Amino acid sequence: MRKKQKTEVYALGRHISLSADKARRVIDQIRGCSYEETLMILELMPYRACYPIFKLVYSAAANASYNMGSNEANLVISKAEVNEGTTVKKFKPRARGRSYPIKRPTCHITIGVKDISLNDEYDEYDEYGRIYSLKKPRWKNKYTTMVYHDMYSIGGVWDKK
Repeated sequence: MRKKQKTEVYALGRHISLSADKARRVIDQIRGCSYEETLMILELMPYRACYPIFKLVYSAAANASYNMGSNEANLVISKAEVNEGTTVKKFKPRARGRSYPIKRPTCHITIGVKDISLNDEYDEYDEYGRIYSLKKPRWKNKYTTMVYHDMYSIGGVWDKK
């Protein structure tokens, strides 16, 4: 039996002290991009979540080059997801003997890197060079045409005396 060649490599970051929603804001920008484009995007974005994600992308590329022997120019971010982790709970002392709870959220980030030189199934790219099948649309356009109503020519409220 012939063994199927592995084309995807993962890097997993657990218990990163960061909110999952703030990490998703950055992850949605890099999903489906090439490796070099992802590094440029993460270096130029002004968010705190970029640094741990940058380290994970770099680690996933190092895993791919070590385990599969793939070139970094052929790597594409195929899977990028963020899950909520445990919440660190502390109590801060306040006035009159009271306490105030502090909740520190954590998250688990998974970055999957795929070598496109091993697979020839990716043929469709969008205008930014990202692969169509890897980008998840978050919303669909409900309104295709916009109708402009001119209130002054119709009359409306201003005709009344």
